[in-house]
Parts: sequence; C-alpha cells; structure tokens
Amino acid sequence: MSDIPTTIRSPIIAVLGHVDHGKTSLLDAIRGSSVAKKEAGGITQMIGASYISKEDIEETSKSSVLKFPLKIPGLLFIDTPGHEAFTNLRERGGSIADLAILVIDINQGFQPQTIESIKILRHHKTPFIIAANKVDAMDGWKSYKTNSIIESISKQPQRTQEKLDEKLYELVGKLSEYELNSERFDRVSDFKSNVALIPVSAKTNEGLAEVLMLIAGLSQKFLEASLRTEVSGAGKGSIIEVKEERGLGTTIDVILYDGILKKNMEFMFLTNNGAKTTKIRALLEPNVSSNNPNEKFKYVDQVVAAAGVKISAPELEDALPGSPIKVVENLEGDKKEIEEQFKKVIYESNESGVIVRADSFGSVEALLGLLKDAGIQVRDAGVGKITRKDVLRAMDMQEDNRFMRAVLGFNVKVLDEAKTEADEQGVPIIWSNIVYQLIDRYKEWVAEEKEKEKKEALLRMPWPGQIKALSGCCFRVCKPAIFGVEVLGGRIKQKFRLMNSSGTIVGEIKGIQHDKESKEEATRGMQVALSSDEPYFGKDICEGDVLYVYMTPDEIRTWEAKLEMLNSEEKEILETIKRITKKYF
Repeated sequence: MSDIPTTIRSPIIAVLGHVDHGKTSLLDAIRGSSVAKKEAGGITQMIGASYISKEDIEETSKSSVLKFPLKIPGLLFIDTPGHEAFTNLRERGGSIADLAILVIDINQGFQPQTIESIKILRHHKTPFIIAANKVDAMDGWKSYKTNSIIESISKQPQRTQEKLDEKLYELVGKLSEYELNSERFDRVSDFKSNVALIPVSAKTNEGLAEVLMLIAGLSQKFLEASLRTEVSGAGKGSIIEVKEERGLGTTIDVILYDGILKKNMEFMFLTNNGAKTTKIRALLEPNVSSNNPNEKFKYVDQVVAAAGVKISAPELEDALPGSPIKVVENLEGDKKEIEEQFKKVIYESNESGVIVRADSFGSVEALLGLLKDAGIQVRDAGVGKITRKDVLRAMDMQEDNRFMRAVLGFNVKVLDEAKTEADEQGVPIIWSNIVYQLIDRYKEWVAEEKEKEKKEALLRMPWPGQIKALSGCCFRVCKPAIFGVEVLGGRIKQKFRLMNSSGTIVGEIKGIQHDKESKEEATRGMQVALSSDEPYFGKDICEGDVLYVYMTPDEIRTWEAKLEMLNSEEKEILETIKRITKKYF
C-alpha cells in the first residue's frame, strides 16, 4: 500500500443541453449571478472552470430538503457548456468530467441537442442528473425567494403542482425511449438505476440548492474512489485551448484532474508529430483582485487538482487541443504511454476511408469511435484546418470506393484553397460543430449519391411502357416502318426495344414524332408516329396490336428494387412485362 498521502478532490462537472434551454444561465446561477458574489469568497474563477467551495454549497443549500455532511472540498464546473467538455477533456478515451447536468427546458421538452447530449453521456458512460429548467415560465407558476424547489412547489396551487408533474412525466416517458429510468429527485429510491430530475429556474434560483446538493451527494457516494488523488502526485490534465497571450506568447489552458503542477516542472503533451516535453515557465489564474485591476492574470507557484489553470512555457505552438498533459516521471515510459494514445488517433494509412480533421485530439478520438460504430472507414485522421492536400488525398480513392471520397471536418476552418479544389474535383467537404450531426450528414450524402447513381442508371434503362398500334395510321411498311401508336401507360423512348404480347422482340424505336416534331420520349395518352428499322408493318406489327417495352431479367429486378419511382399503372405494366418474358429465361 502506498504511503503517499491522498485526499478527495473536487468532482469535475460538465453542463450539456439544447441551445436556449439555459445551460449558460444555469452556470451563471451556480457561479452566483455572473460571479457577482465573488467577494464572499465562495466562488473562485479559474481558467475554463469555476470552483464552488464546500462552504458556498452549504450556504446556498441551507433551505434544501437534502441534508448530509459534505466530504468533498467543492465542485469544479467546466465553463464551456456542451460536447466540448467530452471531446476536449479526456483521459484515455473517456471524458474527465465526473458528472454532468443535462439542462432541459421543461416547457419545450426534448429537442435535437437534448438527444445528442444523451448520446454523448451514454457513449462516455458519464453519470448525470437532469435540470428541468424554466419552471418560472410555466402557466400558473409563482416564484418565491428561495433556493429550494421543494419549498417553492409546496407553495404552488394544486393545479400548478399537477401541471409540473405532467411536464416531468413527459420527460420520464421520453427518457424511457432511450432505455433510461428516471424520476423526480425526491421520489428516487435508487440513484444507481434512476436518473434524477430536478425542477429548477436558473432565472430565480429556485431548485439551485437541490442541484448543488444532489451533485455533491452523488459524487461522494458513488465516485469517492475515483476522486481520490495523491496530494503531491504527478499532475495530469487535459488541454482545453491553445492561445496567444500578449506578453506571454503561446499558452495552454488546462483542466488539472489529478495531482499537482508546480513552476519549473517538466511536462509532456502531444503534437501532430508525437509527444513533446517542455518546462512550466509560469502558472496563471484570472486576476479578480481590485488591487491590480489592469492585470489580466495573477501568478501562482502551484496548482492542485481539480482546477483550471493557464500554463506559459516554451515551444507550445504545436500543442494539440484535447491532448493529455502529464508531469514527466519516467521519460521513456511516459512517452510510450502518451504516444500509444496518439497513434490510435492521429494517423495516415493507404486503406480505403474518409479523411477526418477536427479541432482537437479528443474530438478526433471521439469521432473515430463513432465512425467505427457506424461502420465508416477512416483513411487519415488529424487535428487542424482542412487544406487542399486533404481534398487531393480524398481524390486518391478508387472509383469502386467513391463514397469514401469525402473530407469530414469537425469545428475546424476550411481553407479557401481546399474549397476551390473540392468544387473542381467534386469532393464534398462535410462540416459540423456537432459530433453526431457530422456523421449523420455524411450518411445523408452517401444516401443521396447512391440515389442519384440509381436514378442515372434508371435513366439509361428502359422504362415500363405499353402502346397500341392505331388503325389507319401506317405511313410506311418497312425499312423503316413508320406507324402511329397511342401510349396506353408508362413511357417510351428512342432506343427502347418493343415486344408483342407473346414476348417476341419486334424492333427498336428509331424515332418518335409528335405534331411533326421529333421527340425523345412519349408518355401516357400521347399519340405519336414511331419509326423502326426491323419490323414489317402488317406482318410483325398489325393494327390494334398492343406492344410492350422489352426488359431483361436484370432490368426487371432493378425496377423491383425501385418500385417507389413508379406509379400504380407503371407497376402493373412491369408485372405484365415480367410475366411475358418469364418463359424465355
């Protein structure tokens, strides 16, 4: 057993949900009305995160029905709402967020990004609660100056309480469609098997007490082992952003989830060329002091997990957003460990597959997992802008793999040179800032291309058609025979072969004339003159004969797979053609 002292760190909390459902408002409420209460000392602004102390949680939650002693030092809320918390903050393929809050507008219910968020949470196996936001906008709701939703509910009229339950059980029903059991938080008997729903108002703070206490309680009840960290252990974290800072050069914003970081420590991170090491020149946090209002940051000597911090160090220009960082303990061992992750994610091959570019290492990794699940092969995956080279690499795909001739971009810039080349070569650049949407868009493109391919093939194929030779309308008996017909159904075109009701091919349509004008095709109800080199009118074709467009068995089978393109009359004609030709094959 290790003698190194350990402590319980603050759990890292991410906030997800559909746009306009109140993710940012809830974060602001948690931070204390846009950090208005920072002078109270309970809320600490960090790089990319906000830390809520144990004391502040207890103060905010005094009115809550949830009562238990807090063991955790506080809660670290990631300030970036949405999927970024899962793709940019990672440890060996999983999110470093310990818990999540899924925000749903109780009045609007499930929306596209709600479903997206549930997929993300389930993919990363991240436990979560649901904040059913905007109860203050419900019909009949009267807001009270309390942080406790239970206290507020108890003061509402009976009809309003019933309406709230109706709204909550609508959410319960929708969640069950995703094989998730759920219940209002104060009615949950087993938090391991049920997702807790907390009615809340980010606007009035009603329910904020229960949100904080429930997140804290679930963390220390179910996650204590994973929250235990070595007090002086080697720091581990994730890069959330690489940015230029005036006077500092290139810096990295990091969420530290384990151990400690100190000035002058050597740490390792990933670049497009593999692992790289450098030494910490400075550790910086936001400056919220009124003594030096002109200073953007304050310098600190060390940072302990869990925390957000900015690192200034030499040679950070090629650091990858989403890359893990690790204080170096064993150079070769650490390098091997970190590059094993890298080689699974950033790679090139000569295999068939699409080209993938994303904004961070974690995004690439998340995309690769989802593409694999969707059965989509990847040839080249990496971090960075989409360039002309990427488009040309996609063009290398053989004709039989033309549906792999695509570049998929997640939340990255597309260079003008790449757009121009893509337009000229007909290579699609499929882009999105939502992970699952990107895959859906690629699938839609493939489906559209396959549909287009089939339609083009069908245009080259004979269409079901039925005609009748008109009486008194033979203008020439042979070489070519020219005679009048009426189209009884479907369509006829130049180069279609015609057969009689016995299945004998009588000739190929050489030309079609209507009102003395040449036509490529004729459709139902039209009376036209046909010319054909092969038949002798009066012998091979007679007045009143009903003729059909001839089809091979392969052509018939192709049509049977595309029956939705035919109307009911054309389907009947196809059946007749199949019946007539069957005896010959």
